[in-house]
Amino acid sequence: MRKLIIIISVLIFAAGCTVKYSFTGASIPPDAKTVFIADFKNMAPLVNPALSNDLTEALKDKFVNQTSLKIGDENADLYFEGTITNYNTQPTAIKSDDIASKNRLTISIKVKFTNSKDPKANFDTSFSRYQDYDSQNSLSDVEDELVRLIIEDLVDDIFTKAVVNW
Repeated sequence: MRKLIIIISVLIFAAGCTVKYSFTGASIPPDAKTVFIADFKNMAPLVNPALSNDLTEALKDKFVNQTSLKIGDENADLYFEGTITNYNTQPTAIKSDDIASKNRLTISIKVKFTNSKDPKANFDTSFSRYQDYDSQNSLSDVEDELVRLIIEDLVDDIFTKAVVNW
Protein backbone atom coordinates (compact mmCIF):
# COMPACT_ATOMS: atom_id res chain seq x y z
CA MET A 1 0.00 0.00 0.00
CA ARG A 2 2.82 2.39 0.91
CA LYS A 3 4.51 1.73 -2.47
CA LEU A 4 1.25 2.45 -4.27
CA ILE A 5 0.89 5.80 -2.46
CA ILE A 6 4.48 6.74 -3.34
CA ILE A 7 3.99 5.82 -7.00
CA ILE A 8 0.74 7.79 -7.22
CA SER A 9 2.39 10.79 -5.52
CA VAL A 10 5.30 10.72 -7.98
CA LEU A 11 2.90 10.48 -10.94
CA ILE A 12 0.80 13.39 -9.69
CA PHE A 13 3.93 15.48 -9.10
CA ALA A 14 5.31 14.66 -12.55
CA ALA A 15 2.00 15.54 -14.21
CA GLY A 16 2.05 18.93 -12.51
CA CYS A 17 5.39 19.99 -14.01
CA THR A 18 5.12 23.05 -16.22
CA VAL A 19 8.10 22.58 -18.52
CA LYS A 20 8.56 20.11 -21.36
CA TYR A 21 11.90 18.37 -21.54
CA SER A 22 13.39 16.47 -24.41
CA PHE A 23 16.49 14.36 -24.88
CA THR A 24 18.09 17.33 -26.66
CA GLY A 25 18.03 19.37 -23.45
CA ALA A 26 15.37 21.70 -24.82
CA SER A 27 13.14 23.32 -22.24
CA ILE A 28 10.05 24.66 -23.94
CA PRO A 29 6.89 25.95 -22.25
CA PRO A 30 4.27 23.18 -22.47
CA ASP A 31 1.69 25.46 -24.10
CA ALA A 32 4.12 26.39 -26.92
CA LYS A 33 3.05 24.45 -30.00
CA THR A 34 4.42 26.38 -32.98
CA VAL A 35 7.57 28.07 -34.19
CA PHE A 36 7.99 30.53 -37.06
CA ILE A 37 11.36 31.18 -38.65
CA ALA A 38 11.37 34.10 -41.07
CA ASP A 39 13.76 34.01 -44.00
CA PHE A 40 17.13 35.44 -42.98
CA LYS A 41 17.86 38.66 -44.87
CA ASN A 42 21.31 38.73 -46.42
CA MET A 43 22.80 42.18 -45.76
CA ALA A 44 26.46 41.11 -45.84
CA PRO A 45 28.77 43.10 -48.13
CA LEU A 46 29.82 39.83 -49.81
CA VAL A 47 26.77 37.67 -50.59
CA ASN A 48 26.62 33.90 -50.88
CA PRO A 49 23.34 33.46 -52.80
CA ALA A 50 22.34 30.19 -51.09
CA LEU A 51 23.25 31.20 -47.54
CA SER A 52 19.96 32.83 -46.56
CA ASN A 53 17.85 29.85 -47.60
CA ASP A 54 20.29 27.25 -46.24
CA LEU A 55 20.46 28.93 -42.82
CA THR A 56 16.69 29.39 -42.59
CA GLU A 57 15.98 25.78 -43.57
CA ALA A 58 18.64 24.40 -41.21
CA LEU A 59 17.07 26.26 -38.27
CA LYS A 60 13.60 25.00 -39.21
CA ASP A 61 14.93 21.43 -39.47
CA LYS A 62 16.54 21.71 -36.02
CA PHE A 63 13.24 22.69 -34.38
CA VAL A 64 11.13 20.16 -36.28
CA ASN A 65 13.55 17.29 -35.63
CA GLN A 66 14.49 18.03 -32.02
CA THR A 67 11.29 19.41 -30.52
CA SER A 68 7.58 18.68 -30.74
CA LEU A 69 6.96 22.15 -32.19
CA LYS A 70 5.31 22.55 -35.58
CA ILE A 71 6.16 25.22 -38.13
CA GLY A 72 3.54 27.95 -37.85
CA ASP A 73 2.83 31.40 -39.23
CA GLU A 74 3.84 34.84 -37.99
CA ASN A 75 1.60 34.36 -34.92
CA ALA A 76 3.54 31.30 -33.72
CA ASP A 77 4.44 30.84 -30.06
CA LEU A 78 8.17 31.12 -30.83
CA TYR A 79 9.27 33.58 -33.50
CA PHE A 80 12.70 34.04 -35.09
CA GLU A 81 13.87 36.67 -37.53
CA GLY A 82 17.41 37.42 -38.52
CA THR A 83 19.92 39.10 -40.75
CA ILE A 84 23.20 37.87 -42.17
CA THR A 85 25.50 40.76 -41.35
CA ASN A 86 28.90 39.48 -42.47
CA TYR A 87 30.35 36.90 -44.84
CA ASN A 88 34.05 37.24 -45.42
CA THR A 89 37.31 35.45 -45.83
CA GLN A 90 40.66 36.67 -44.60
CA PRO A 91 44.15 35.30 -43.99
CA THR A 92 44.83 34.07 -40.46
CA ALA A 93 48.27 32.48 -40.55
CA ILE A 94 51.09 34.18 -42.43
CA LYS A 95 54.25 32.29 -43.37
CA SER A 96 57.66 33.90 -43.27
CA ASP A 97 57.42 34.89 -46.93
CA ASP A 98 54.28 37.00 -46.23
CA ILE A 99 51.99 34.44 -47.84
CA ALA A 100 48.95 33.18 -46.00
CA SER A 101 49.06 29.52 -45.03
CA LYS A 102 45.52 29.55 -43.64
CA ASN A 103 42.42 31.54 -44.45
CA ARG A 104 39.26 31.94 -42.40
CA LEU A 105 35.68 32.09 -43.63
CA THR A 106 33.50 33.94 -41.12
CA ILE A 107 29.72 34.27 -41.09
CA SER A 108 28.01 36.66 -38.65
CA ILE A 109 24.29 36.95 -38.07
CA LYS A 110 21.92 38.93 -35.88
CA VAL A 111 18.88 37.07 -34.51
CA LYS A 112 15.77 38.40 -32.81
CA PHE A 113 13.84 35.77 -30.86
CA THR A 114 10.39 36.33 -29.41
CA ASN A 115 8.79 33.80 -27.06
CA SER A 116 5.12 34.71 -26.60
CA LYS A 117 4.78 32.19 -23.76
CA ASP A 118 7.83 33.36 -21.80
CA PRO A 119 8.87 36.94 -22.69
CA LYS A 120 11.84 36.74 -20.30
CA ALA A 121 13.43 34.37 -22.83
CA ASN A 122 13.33 36.95 -25.66
CA PHE A 123 16.65 38.08 -27.09
CA ASP A 124 18.21 40.15 -29.85
CA THR A 125 21.74 38.80 -30.23
CA SER A 126 24.58 38.54 -32.71
CA PHE A 127 26.28 35.22 -33.43
CA SER A 128 29.47 34.63 -35.37
CA ARG A 129 31.22 31.42 -36.40
CA TYR A 130 34.14 30.60 -38.65
CA GLN A 131 36.07 27.78 -40.28
CA ASP A 132 39.71 27.87 -41.30
CA TYR A 133 40.97 26.36 -44.55
CA ASP A 134 44.32 25.83 -46.22
CA SER A 135 45.23 28.76 -48.43
CA GLN A 136 46.32 26.37 -51.18
CA ASN A 137 42.59 25.75 -51.71
CA SER A 138 40.50 28.40 -53.35
CA LEU A 139 37.40 29.46 -51.44
CA SER A 140 35.19 28.14 -54.24
CA ASP A 141 36.72 24.66 -53.79
CA VAL A 142 35.91 24.44 -50.07
CA GLU A 143 33.09 26.96 -49.65
CA ASP A 144 30.12 24.58 -49.67
CA GLU A 145 31.56 22.38 -46.93
CA LEU A 146 32.74 25.32 -44.82
CA VAL A 147 29.35 27.04 -45.05
CA ARG A 148 27.60 23.79 -44.08
CA LEU A 149 29.80 23.46 -40.96
CA ILE A 150 29.37 27.11 -39.99
CA ILE A 151 25.59 26.90 -40.42
CA GLU A 152 25.51 23.84 -38.13
CA ASP A 153 27.39 25.78 -35.46
CA LEU A 154 25.20 28.88 -35.82
CA VAL A 155 21.99 26.85 -35.66
CA ASP A 156 23.24 25.06 -32.53
CA ASP A 157 24.07 28.44 -30.95
CA ILE A 158 20.62 29.86 -31.76
CA PHE A 159 18.80 26.73 -30.58
CA THR A 160 20.79 26.63 -27.35
CA LYS A 161 20.18 30.30 -26.55
CA ALA A 162 16.46 30.06 -27.34
CA VAL A 163 15.37 26.82 -25.69
CA VAL A 164 18.17 25.15 -23.73
CA ASN A 165 18.18 26.46 -20.18
CA TRP A 166 21.19 24.90 -18.52
